[in-house]
Amino acid sequence: MPAQPGVADVDRERGITADGAGPAAVRGDTGGVTDAARGEHTHSETPIPLPRTPLPRTPERPVLQRSSVRGQILDALRAALAGGELTPGEVYSAPALGERFGVSATPVREAMQQLAIEGAVEVVPNRGFRVVRRGARELAELAEVRALLQVPVVMRLARTVSADRWGELRPLADETARAASTGCRATYGDADRAFHRGVLGLAGNEQLLQIADDLHRRTQLPLGVGHLGDVGSGGRVELMADAAEHIALLDALMAEDLEAACCLVEKHFGAMG
Repeated sequence: MPAQPGVADVDRERGITADGAGPAAVRGDTGGVTDAARGEHTHSETPIPLPRTPLPRTPERPVLQRSSVRGQILDALRAALAGGELTPGEVYSAPALGERFGVSATPVREAMQQLAIEGAVEVVPNRGFRVVRRGARELAELAEVRALLQVPVVMRLARTVSADRWGELRPLADETARAASTGCRATYGDADRAFHRGVLGLAGNEQLLQIADDLHRRTQLPLGVGHLGDVGSGGRVELMADAAEHIALLDALMAEDLEAACCLVEKHFGAMG
């Protein structure tokens, strides 16, 4: 009867070496199993050698993502529009503005296209973007829309929100007074927007906030005539009067004086503050 093969014979036929790791053809130089042994797809190209030590980091400032740069430029352009640095009727090119802000023309162009959607500028083919002129009629229409949208909401909140919750908005109102004292429309616009968001945010309606934000941005742009006036001594007085309405409104809401609150909210939210 022929001799039965031993374990060593079977292992040799299967190509398994004495240490049980498999044939040398499927072992790497370091003794580990290669991708081919695991059934993974491999290529015959010679692998590109990788550096043995990590490349040193340059001490340069981190590069911002395009969306972040675009957002920063958009904020800067809105501030320039609100502050009157960009003149209504004038055409501005993306490369020129990019040089001004120290960035390429691409994020500027993207930001200006967003402003075009918002109605702040209009595209001028092969030239750039023209800052839109706004007149008394548009001012009146925006005021009407703001009043129709916000007055009913605030009066509903006046009947349901506690005095303590209204009191939490006091720092926002105080910040508008501080910003108004600077006489800077852009600074005041940011504080004013935060206060309005704080009030309307009590309704818990995100869509309302988005629409109100859009209306607020449009009212902060340069207008032919406007509630806030231009930056200067007269403009500062009007800004401070607008901020004083915030404080008076909060006082009425905290005192649950609905009649006074109604008068103040109709005056304030129907204006261009």
